[in-house]
Amino acid sequence: MILRDATAADVPAIAAIWNPIVRDTAITFWPDERSHDQIAALIAERQAAGQAFIVAADGDRLLGFSTYSQFRGGAGYARSMEHTIHAAPDARGRGVGRAMLTAVQDHARQRGHRVLIGGITGSNDGSIAFHRAMGYAEWGRIPAAGWKFGQFHDLVLMGRDLSA
Repeated sequence: MILRDATAADVPAIAAIWNPIVRDTAITFWPDERSHDQIAALIAERQAAGQAFIVAADGDRLLGFSTYSQFRGGAGYARSMEHTIHAAPDARGRGVGRAMLTAVQDHARQRGHRVLIGGITGSNDGSIAFHRAMGYAEWGRIPAAGWKFGQFHDLVLMGRDLSA
């Protein structure tokens, strides 16, 4: 497995990982699948802003992707980042997520960011356990913050101080 910066050529494989998660799960509250143009624009936007958009690959096969951006708008949050990380279903449990999150953390730390936050659906026990194992703590829980599939879902904010 290698980790590298995402390119426009990765867009179809990123969409193949991301869109079933958007379409079929409450892991993300995003309501609509992302088009190839939207994903390409997101990669370009993040990289132009000095933020990571990293893929994990095994040869020509994409195993997952990770990225981060500013947690909330405004200069006061300029050192607080929020990450997104997704692995292909058959790549889970093989260290891919750990490698991608470590790479995103290192990237953010090298650019002077202080905290990295994950916004996780409250029912996503696997992601909560993964983040705990990666040194993240629960920093907050917002009941009924998200709406998907005709019901409300809690949002768990887990964070890590990158200076520690």
